[in-house]
Amino acid sequence: MYLVFFLIWIIFNGQFTLEIAAFGVVVSGLIYWFICRFLGYRPGDDIRLCKRFFLLIHYVFVLVTEILKANMAVFKMIYSSRYELEPVVIHFKTNLTSTFARVLLANSITLTPGTITVSLKDDEYTVHCLDKDLAVGIDSSIFVELLERIENVH
Repeated sequence: MYLVFFLIWIIFNGQFTLEIAAFGVVVSGLIYWFICRFLGYRPGDDIRLCKRFFLLIHYVFVLVTEILKANMAVFKMIYSSRYELEPVVIHFKTNLTSTFARVLLANSITLTPGTITVSLKDDEYTVHCLDKDLAVGIDSSIFVELLERIENVH
């Protein structure tokens, strides 16, 4: 977190000189001390944040890939004259414990073409799928696996 504060200091100054860097080191240190002292932040949180950051970046790449694959699948379903859509509403539960992970899963489902999260209450999801084929495996998708890994980072 200290490095993030320092980088923000340098970016906002728009230039890099020895004086700006020295003053930034002091200001960043004071801000870091303040959040550790009064806001309950611990230096160990930095390591956990870094681990989660890289997993979240991986999650974003997986999300974009799944969105592209679903786009193609929905495109084929809609423009195929031989395929008749069978919309379905499904209910499923997950083992996700944090509100952040649950909401991220709900938003990821909604961002993926052909599916919309209708409701999220505690750990139960209600999802509308454009076709029954899109509902297969939604409760144990790659999104759920990655979010469980993100939650288990210590």
